Amino acid sequence: MIYFKRKMYERMLQWKKERDGATALLIQGARRIGKSTLAEEFARNEYTSFMLIDFSIAPAEVHDLFKDVSDLDYIFLRLQLIYRVQLIERQSVIIFDEVQKAPLARQAIKHLVKDHRYDYIETGSLISVYKSTVDIVIPSEETKVDMFPMDYEEFKWAIGDTATIPLLRTAFEKKISLGDAVHRRMMRDFRLYMLVGGMPQAVAEYIKTNNLSAVDQVKRDIISLYEEDFRKIDASGRATAMFDAIPAQLSKNASRYKVSAAIPGERQDRVISLVQALEDSMTTNIAYHSTDPNVGLALTKDNEKYKIYAGDTGLFITLAFKDKDFTENIIYNKLLNDKLRANLGYVYENVVAQMLRATGKQLYYHTIPIAEGKKYYEIDFLISESNKVSPIEVKSSGYKTHSSLDAFCDKFSDRIQNKFLIYTKDLKRENGVNYIPVYMTLFL
Repeated sequence: MIYFKRKMYERMLQWKKERDGATALLIQGARRIGKSTLAEEFARNEYTSFMLIDFSIAPAEVHDLFKDVSDLDYIFLRLQLIYRVQLIERQSVIIFDEVQKAPLARQAIKHLVKDHRYDYIETGSLISVYKSTVDIVIPSEETKVDMFPMDYEEFKWAIGDTATIPLLRTAFEKKISLGDAVHRRMMRDFRLYMLVGGMPQAVAEYIKTNNLSAVDQVKRDIISLYEEDFRKIDASGRATAMFDAIPAQLSKNASRYKVSAAIPGERQDRVISLVQALEDSMTTNIAYHSTDPNVGLALTKDNEKYKIYAGDTGLFITLAFKDKDFTENIIYNKLLNDKLRANLGYVYENVVAQMLRATGKQLYYHTIPIAEGKKYYEIDFLISESNKVSPIEVKSSGYKTHSSLDAFCDKFSDRIQNKFLIYTKDLKRENGVNYIPVYMTLFL
């Protein structure tokens, strides 16, 4: 098993130190992003002993133990015998892996935490966690954290580069341009991240084979797994169709996700629960339209007007070429060298969405109708800063004009904190606009 350094590890250390067993840690996120591997590595390093209970394969006798938690001494004795692990008071942790498969075990967290003998870490796919809590009392004694695919810095760590991101951060903070030669190299490195993505299995395959077709097959397997999950929550296949249509929807540059294009005859107001399920699965990132952009963006959210992005851009690119039996290396090489003729603006938009979510930001956008016809100005993303908002426009080309950014700032001039244009050129500031190379998005 390959272990990659993850930023979540520091968050887990903070939980262990500050909570000292007063809560269980619930790590929630999409499948195959490395939750279980991280939990096991953390347990191995930070505790004298640990017990890993994978509820997807645990025997019936383990599940049955949580039907009655009145005698914890008996439960702990049985678990130690079954898993052949000696638990030490206040020095051991029990991992409930795939906790959504054992609702009663999750319900028992309240009593286990109160007992305070051991620490507890739970991992689960968020959508399954939600669906499995219908008939149980959800414990309040949980510290919930969201985990995402590997971000750009974690990807660089994985391929052995610990120097680049700190240097880029310094350049960003001091507003230092990199120069054409360095910037071109940074863009090529970043496009590799976009192609491989942040799924640990895909990254491991790239490191092992240096073959992007082999990486693509790993990503196809993950997409198939996600589609199977969607069919479990929605047997009609509508959720799967909405997920598969993400690249086509974004490529049309429409002002919203058009459900009828993905599911003929379907209406926006009838799929709100499906959109929520896609969002809960964390396989997607959803940007909602803000009707009146201000610091309280959540209060202005339009639930029926949204854009859907893939949670991982590497998966997004594979999804975009899903009509082929495999994504040929030539396509990957052209993408890597920025030679593919297709307008790739929507790919950059997807990776910006992914990077903003990885820093904990919720996604919102805004459109301003233009008087004539059906045209409109669109701000791709909005983020709250201080007591104001900062608009973000994403461009893969044609960066010399930014009419949408200008129109937004004219209309909401008293609400603007910073103006950002994220693009594929070097860092600069000009006429009050911060031009940010896409690989620096993680510093916003």
